[in-house]
Amino acid sequence: MTVLCDRGGERADAALARLLPTLTRSAAQRLLEAGRVTSGGAVLRKGDRLAAGQALEVDLPAPEPVDIVPQNIPLDVRYEDGDVIVVNKPKGMVVHPAAGHWDGTLVNALLFRCAGSLSGINGRLRPGIVHRIDKDTSGLLIAAKNDFAHQALAAQLADHTLSRVYEAVVCGGIREDHGTVDAPIGRHPADRKKMTVTEKNSRPAVTHFEVLARCGGYTHIRCRLETGRTHQIRVHMAYLGRPLLGDTVYGRKKPELGQSSQVLHARELTFLHPRTGLPVTVACELPAYFQEVLRKLALNCR
Repeated sequence: MTVLCDRGGERADAALARLLPTLTRSAAQRLLEAGRVTSGGAVLRKGDRLAAGQALEVDLPAPEPVDIVPQNIPLDVRYEDGDVIVVNKPKGMVVHPAAGHWDGTLVNALLFRCAGSLSGINGRLRPGIVHRIDKDTSGLLIAAKNDFAHQALAAQLADHTLSRVYEAVVCGGIREDHGTVDAPIGRHPADRKKMTVTEKNSRPAVTHFEVLARCGGYTHIRCRLETGRTHQIRVHMAYLGRPLLGDTVYGRKKPELGQSSQVLHARELTFLHPRTGLPVTVACELPAYFQEVLRKLALNCR
């Protein structure tokens, strides 16, 4: 596949990971080290600086055989056709197998539901997965049933035409009715499991938010992602000094209102269908745990 670099002076590995959101930085580096990325016939190295408008030819490896066991786990499917499937993921479900979570994941369930018919671009552990949400974040996630759909959706993630809307409850009051956080996100220098706002080895990150309701020391907000960085909403709201309720990683260390994990729900997803090019919007209601938090806040506001 061919991708165009839209920035000058960026490292090849950083540019590739940014332009193909389904690739991690390490995966992009492996492709470059294997000689699978060229420009003008020349093999690129991961540290090469690119020019704006430079074309990159990316030779994605053939999908590895999927050896993750399909499992008959009930799924809340909100949209499905021959190319894509949109699932309302419950809080607590891991998206794809990894150390400590080799079964019971969304991928195990998708392999059973789709009879193994999922895209192979992301390898054997993440078949079909175009984007991810955290284990303890609930809500909508789209998966691709073939490589054609996967590449089309990945391109939409890169150019921001795939829209994702979340709702959250944060600790503290927000005076503005709406706003934007434009702050780059990278790995935390002291804790590699966390992300942070930083200029070093980071990627651009933009979150738009609006206030839905205020109650005492908490605020109910809606967020629209312009980019999709790891833990983006959690990191950006903590950066504002308004961490998500229940987020003991980026916020207050003790559970509040019965919540020991972030109150964050992916409520709406809009994409251009890979086959027809027509817009598709999928929405879902707030889950029970989120509604219970809002009920408690309403009682406290009386």
